[in-house]
Amino acid sequence: MVRGNLNEDMAVSSLGNATCSRCAEGFGTKEPIVNSGGEVWHTKCFVCAQCFQPFPEGIFYEFEGRKYCEHDFHVLFAPCCGACNEFIIGRVIKAMNNNWHPQCFRCELCTNVLSDTGFVRNANRALCHECNDREKAAGAGKYVCHKCHGIIEDGHIKYRSETYHPYHFNCKTCGTELNADAREKEGELYCLRCHDKMGIPICGACRRPIEDARVVNALGKQWHVEHFVCAKCEKPFLGSRHYEKKGMAYCEIHFHQLFGNVCFVCNQVVTGDVFQSLNKSWCVQHFACSLCDTKMGPKTKFYELDLKPVCKKCYERFPGELKRRLAKAFKASPRK
Repeated sequence: MVRGNLNEDMAVSSLGNATCSRCAEGFGTKEPIVNSGGEVWHTKCFVCAQCFQPFPEGIFYEFEGRKYCEHDFHVLFAPCCGACNEFIIGRVIKAMNNNWHPQCFRCELCTNVLSDTGFVRNANRALCHECNDREKAAGAGKYVCHKCHGIIEDGHIKYRSETYHPYHFNCKTCGTELNADAREKEGELYCLRCHDKMGIPICGACRRPIEDARVVNALGKQWHVEHFVCAKCEKPFLGSRHYEKKGMAYCEIHFHQLFGNVCFVCNQVVTGDVFQSLNKSWCVQHFACSLCDTKMGPKTKFYELDLKPVCKKCYERFPGELKRRLAKAFKASPRK
């Protein structure tokens, strides 16, 4: 491929019997000619081999003996970039079954340029070595060290939101090489021994230091606010009242469900008088027939149907066989 410029020569007296390289005809006296590479043309014959138009600004490209304008040469022979879809003039990066401008060939994750650093093919993606290591580690359920970019096989530490091998750091106080038990405080790393000497409370749930000013003191331990939760539903108390039983903390509802009285109807803790029967508890105002919803009191006669109370009127409407079965069950288990 040769790139050239049009050169017009007005003098034809020295051409003798020369003919145009395209039409093979001679030249008239004082006729303008084009001289390129030792060959001559009529100006009308010196055109692009593809579109047959004159070369803009006299610029042409030659390939295998044929001359092309810049546009047609790009269309016919120049590769197209896989990223920007523009023609590539100059250096071409061939990778991933495509062609790229050097500045367009980038890591699909971090977008760093790969043309001079190399790449790794991962799941049909071009990745830099660092991102490829991260992807491999993530697939294996492991971390990649932010400093050496190696996979962390054993314990790791978090420092300024990044993951590292512990041995890259030393304790700020005693200088000991750190391990996975290291702690961060105010932007510095400390071994566990030096950290504990600083009086920082440790959460009773996650065993991590409580850096926040908000600390919950309960059950003889200290907790992150979000980690002090009900032992049953695991919802944080967030400052609300809790109940303790055998070293465990419970919210009000579940404490009474497990150890106290909760109304079978409204599912609320019974704070006043309670009506208990059929192994259940009711608020006095909620104890009623399960069929007609007639309110019943402690002295009201009722019958049991599927462990629920039924008033006498509803009971009388039952078929005889059902009443005999319920009466037998009622006599065998007197109501409380």
